[in-house]
Amino acid sequence: MSPRTTARTVLGVLRTPPAVTLHGATVVDSPLLADGSVDAVAVQVAPRRDGDDALQPRSGTPQAAARYGIDLAELAERAGLTGAAGEAFTVHLPLPVGSSVALPWAGLPPRIVLVGVGDESPTALRRAGAALARATRGLRRVAATVGAQTHHDEQGAALAARAVVEGYLLAAYTPPRLTAEPAEQVTTELVLLGRDGEQVAAAVDAARIGAGATWLVRDLANTPSNIKDPAWMADRARRLGSKAGLDVQVLGPRELTAGGFGGILAVGAGSASSPRLVRLTYTPAAGGGRHVVVVGKGITYDTGGLSIKPREAMVPMKTDMAGSAVALATVLAAAQAGVPHKVTAVLPLAENHVGAASYRPGDVVTVHGGTTVEIANTDAEGRLVLADALAWADATLDPDVLVDVATLTGAASLGLGKQHAALYGTDDALVAGLEAAAERTGELVWHMPLVADYEEAVRSSVADLRHVPEDRRIGGGSITAALFLRRFVGERSWAHLDIAGPGRSTSDKHEVTEGATGFGARLLLEFLTSLD
Repeated sequence: MSPRTTARTVLGVLRTPPAVTLHGATVVDSPLLADGSVDAVAVQVAPRRDGDDALQPRSGTPQAAARYGIDLAELAERAGLTGAAGEAFTVHLPLPVGSSVALPWAGLPPRIVLVGVGDESPTALRRAGAALARATRGLRRVAATVGAQTHHDEQGAALAARAVVEGYLLAAYTPPRLTAEPAEQVTTELVLLGRDGEQVAAAVDAARIGAGATWLVRDLANTPSNIKDPAWMADRARRLGSKAGLDVQVLGPRELTAGGFGGILAVGAGSASSPRLVRLTYTPAAGGGRHVVVVGKGITYDTGGLSIKPREAMVPMKTDMAGSAVALATVLAAAQAGVPHKVTAVLPLAENHVGAASYRPGDVVTVHGGTTVEIANTDAEGRLVLADALAWADATLDPDVLVDVATLTGAASLGLGKQHAALYGTDDALVAGLEAAAERTGELVWHMPLVADYEEAVRSSVADLRHVPEDRRIGGGSITAALFLRRFVGERSWAHLDIAGPGRSTSDKHEVTEGATGFGARLLLEFLTSLD
């Protein structure tokens, strides 16, 4: 078996986040803590209140102190903890020396993790869960009171549990590795102490589905591009979609040519790996609801084409198909969660390479539906493949809501940084729904204007449209890209998410991991779950 085949097989396996279970017993009366199955106990501390001299213990912390016979508040103070969300400190307890020594924690888990929960908001608890995951990486079973009884009603308890579990599962992610010998996969389990009830269980399930979708996006986007070509991505999508019971359609070069997909074909012409377009549709058993189509940019590697990128800018370009991975993960998660709406993912897949057949600045290509586009910069390939896919979705899929997601412009990350996606839309209710979903999931967006005065940026003297402005004085690169895309959505209710900033990260921070972040999958799933 060749190295490429081996790698394809290894990375074709769908990985899942760690297990999470509810355990109604508390630290005081839980038999788990004495049966040797738990490696660590995590308890929570909060910042000082005005006038207080000490950190604020939270549910489970005083009980753990009593059971272990240790002043955990003093340990937290000595460790310099402030109780801020995202802090974690592990106390490694000594084992008895000799049979005559009796320690109060004998037989209990040998590690106590003190976790800061800040103001105990969903964002703070998500960060607390992430800190716990990193502090306990490699352990097989962790029991935690973090987020327990933060709220007195079951709905509040469910929201708290969901935030902790989301943070924990997202930060527990590690990128897949290609090694001669596969690394051992530690089977980790998080046990939430002192929590039960239907609402809490449902919240934990929702957190697992959302985190699983994010893991899938990260795995796909982090896969090296010598493995992940358009055919590989199409095959992964087909296999996962078929396994989930979705209706799957894959268009190859012949079908793309017959269908007039000139944008996808032009972008992919310079590569030895031919382009694809994939459609996956989930239809709820009960029928009804709305039809939401999510189109995701799928450039499996981006050299910039003849308008070639600088070397440094090319390094992270294996993640330039993150939008297609988000669309795929969203439809799979929608099916898993049983959302009441029909959801379709459309994945235009191509590799933007350099070759004898590469498309050129100055070329005019005809995208699906007949619109002609003047090419100004072959490194603005994402909007071309999206134009084909959006026009096809508008003409053939009859969506009620059309959303596209893409690592599209450097301008978006320059303007908004790495924590917010740029959000554009033609429907105020749709924009508001996405903003609300972003706030609840912590995948933040910023609503940007579709400036009418910038329409001249997409005018061409030789074609229907020009895909990159000729006059650099206009600026607003993310806005002009959105204005170009708007020409292909007809009269549909449409939104565009430019995730160039938050779609990638250079380091771990809270629930975000280095490399592909998976941004957008949880946001869109939450939007679908809440959509009327």
